[in-house]
Amino acid sequence: MSGHSKWKTNKAKKTAADAKKGAAYTKIIKEITVAAREGGGNPDTNTKLRSAIARAKEANMPSDNVKTAILRGTGELPGVTYESVTYEAYGPAGVAILIEALTDNKNRTTAELRNILSKRGGSMAGGGSVAWMFSKKGYILIDKTQIQEDELMDIVLEAGAEDIKTDDKNYEITTSVQDFENVKQALTDKGLTLQTAELTMIPSSTIKLKENDAKQILTLVDGLEEHDDVQQVYANFDIPDEILEQISSSS
Repeated sequence: MSGHSKWKTNKAKKTAADAKKGAAYTKIIKEITVAAREGGGNPDTNTKLRSAIARAKEANMPSDNVKTAILRGTGELPGVTYESVTYEAYGPAGVAILIEALTDNKNRTTAELRNILSKRGGSMAGGGSVAWMFSKKGYILIDKTQIQEDELMDIVLEAGAEDIKTDDKNYEITTSVQDFENVKQALTDKGLTLQTAELTMIPSSTIKLKENDAKQILTLVDGLEEHDDVQQVYANFDIPDEILEQISSSS
C-alpha cells in the first residue's frame, strides 16, 4: 500500500499547487451531498459527512458551498440525486483496482470508465473479483523527522492504532474506522503535522511493480481519477521509492 499512498500524497500536493480547484470542488460537493442524504446533516453523528467536510476545508472550499451541499443532501434544497457505485477492475501486471463513483447516470459512467480502462491496459472485473482484497481502514502518513518511533508508537497504540510501518522517510499508521478520529486527534494534540489522514481501502497484499508497469498503472489511475464521477481509486500496487521518485520528478 505504501507506494500507492505516497503517490496519492505527492499527487495531492501537485494538484494543490496547480490550483485545479473546480474539479476537486465538484467531487467534494457530490460526496457531501450523498453523505448527508445517507446519514443526515449532522457531522457529529455522521462520520462519512465529517470526513467529507474535512476534505472540503483542506481544499479551502467556501463554507456556503458546504452548507448548500448538506441541505441538498437532506432534501431541504432541490438538487441532483447521485447514486453510489463501486466498480472492480484489473490493471497492468494484474493489479487489483476498486473505483468508487457518484453518478446521476450509471450507464454512462460505466461505459466511460470501461473505455478508460481498455485504452490504458486495464479491464472491468466481475462483482466480488477484487473487493475481497480490500478492507476499510484509517490511514495516516507522518514525516519521520518530526518524532522518534518509540514515542510515536506509545501515542498511537494508546489511542487505538492497529499497526505502524516505517521506511527511510515516513511512518505509516493504520487504524480501524472507529478509532481513526481518536488516533488522528492524539497526533495533532502533540503538534504533529499529518501528510495524509484519511479513511481508505487497504489491500491485504500488494504487487511490487517495475518501472514500465509502474508508469502504466499510474497513467491508468490518473485517467480514472480525472473522470468527473470518480471519487476514489484504490489499488494494490507497491512501487519502490526510487522508482516512485523518478516517475514523480519526470511528471
